[in-house]
Amino acid sequence: MMATDEAYRVESGDTVYMRQNVRESAVISETRESEGKSDIRIAALAEPGDMSVGALIGAAEALRASGRTDLANDLLRTWLCKNSLHALAYAVRYNYAAMLSESGSLAEARDQLRLALLDNSVFSPAAINLGSVLERLGDRANAVETWRAVINRLGAVTGEAVSHRVIALNQMGRVLEAAAILSPAEIALKTSLELDPTQREVIQHLIALRQVQCSWPILAETSKISASALLAASSPLALAALIDDPILHLANAHRYYMTDGQAAAPVTLGAWPPPDSGRQGPTGASTRRLRIGYVSSDMRHHAVGFLTAELFALHNRNRVDVQAYYCGIPNEDPIKARFRDTADGWTNISAMTDRAAAAKIAADKIDILVDLNGYTKDGRVKLFGYRPAPCIVNWLGFPGSSGSPNHHYIIADQIIIPAEDEIFYSEKVVRLPCYQPNDRQRIVAGETPTRDEVGLPSHGFVFCVFNGPQKITPTIFAIWMSLLRQVAGSVLWMLCNDDGVSERLRGHASNAGIDPNRLVFAGRMANPQHLARYRLADLFLDTAPYGAHTTASDALWMGVPVLTVAGRGFAARVCASLVRAANLPELVCNDFAEYRDRAIMLARDPEQLAALAERLQHGRDTSLLFDTPALVHNLEDIYFGMWEDYCAGNLPQPRLAHLPLYHRIGNDPDRPPLPDRESLLTWWRARLVHSDAVQLVPHDGLLWPDCRVPS
Repeated sequence: MMATDEAYRVESGDTVYMRQNVRESAVISETRESEGKSDIRIAALAEPGDMSVGALIGAAEALRASGRTDLANDLLRTWLCKNSLHALAYAVRYNYAAMLSESGSLAEARDQLRLALLDNSVFSPAAINLGSVLERLGDRANAVETWRAVINRLGAVTGEAVSHRVIALNQMGRVLEAAAILSPAEIALKTSLELDPTQREVIQHLIALRQVQCSWPILAETSKISASALLAASSPLALAALIDDPILHLANAHRYYMTDGQAAAPVTLGAWPPPDSGRQGPTGASTRRLRIGYVSSDMRHHAVGFLTAELFALHNRNRVDVQAYYCGIPNEDPIKARFRDTADGWTNISAMTDRAAAAKIAADKIDILVDLNGYTKDGRVKLFGYRPAPCIVNWLGFPGSSGSPNHHYIIADQIIIPAEDEIFYSEKVVRLPCYQPNDRQRIVAGETPTRDEVGLPSHGFVFCVFNGPQKITPTIFAIWMSLLRQVAGSVLWMLCNDDGVSERLRGHASNAGIDPNRLVFAGRMANPQHLARYRLADLFLDTAPYGAHTTASDALWMGVPVLTVAGRGFAARVCASLVRAANLPELVCNDFAEYRDRAIMLARDPEQLAALAERLQHGRDTSLLFDTPALVHNLEDIYFGMWEDYCAGNLPQPRLAHLPLYHRIGNDPDRPPLPDRESLLTWWRARLVHSDAVQLVPHDGLLWPDCRVPS
């Protein structure tokens, strides 16, 4: 057990957990008296026996909290110089290392933690934080081994031991996942959930790991966690690949926002312009431009970056001013440079708190703020809770409704969100002719590899699936196996960078009676070379329910016909929009049976397929899909329409009524097949009838009619 006057911190990800000692108020009072005084006072505080270890650490923490980190470090360093043999020196080193780590002095923090462990080899918090520091120093292998040692050493079944084991397992799983060491990462997270099955974020990562490994069934229940609990905890992105149900998607997104995305204390930052703002309208009369802000972690070498790299340069500077707020990784690349060079202003908010970033955006007097991330990696959902601009827009990065109270609009098109489906979205739906932009300046390698160089057989039809493995479901995979069964000599060319996943997919093929060698895997490659190898494909097969987005645009740009099924949710309809915008409407299927039959027909009719490819290639530069200047002009008109809504006092309010109820009643992993929109609505309304019989459900503008409103 720790001494009663001791304080220590355990880091988990970006969160710091603190245990304060019982004399905190007295220590802070004492520390305030010492602030601003000379090094003599620091030296005096650090004398042996002058103050307890708990009071010492509390004083250092109070100094740090008041912005005097330099004095806090001096205090602990001086104490350690004079008291290195103290029985609790390891706890002081531990807290000193935490402060060094926060200030970026990672090598010094590492050394202090190692010294702490020399003093007390079983002090697990120090080992956990040492792993974190090693990770930040780029030494992931030793970080994982450090956490593994913590897990193996903790034998006692105490609350503290279990807590430390869970933290170490989660840290290890996170780093292994980031390094694409998938199976060990899954084992770490599973073990963590066996110890504490209530960890929602860990469940989300576990589901994502199973999806990317094609570990079916994805919702594999355990003795501690049911399939319905797994489904209920799914992240919005994972759910889009599990179930094609826009009602559940909306309710799940709202639940995700309420549990993980709310700002700590939502406030409106800044005073918005009055309705007589004087900005130009769509007709062109102008006194001042609209200021458009784009927030994204993906303005770089990323799928979204590849789509939008030309966007800023094409904006009409007589109409708009473009401000970019980047929240991604620090790495530099040519795509990121294009964004930075073509924006009117570029601010890196990655290291800012959500509130500080929101304050910066408000100070920039942004009129329309566009969220290009949503619920995707490194997105800043909490930032929008501070309402840093009058109008907030959900576009492109996340394929679905935000379900948040802060996003007023969602940009789509008529294919992705037909008029009758607007009820499935909390935001007001506004539409482009085709919702997805494309970069016409993408670089494609001039030389096409040979089939032998990429592992394809010299002859035979090539079905291409370059979507990520996480989008593959047992249903769509079974259809692909039937295609291989019926098209002699054909192969399925898939994108996969993990040998374990490749072997699992080959095992699935073998179980379906297909020679596993007919699955050919394409590894990671630089984007120009990746685009060039598309020329070897005959037909691109879309996944479902989460279809191709950037990958579909890539295939169509390279002249490869894309076959898709128009599902019900946003992510399930994007590819249908792109294929239609590329002038290939006959390749948009209504159901899986039509999808299978059309694929077989095209594989057996090379002349018809060649005609489709020729139409695609000849019409590429004039097609709606690749008319990026027209998209940007239409986008600006949409922005002005939003501003007119605001100036007229008609800013739309997100529709969020009853979404917790929908989330609770809709999480059923055993739901029957719901083949069409009407059967989906019937299934939901039956559940609402049951809920209404228990407690009155007022009209909500979604599925529940006006007649249920009490008189």
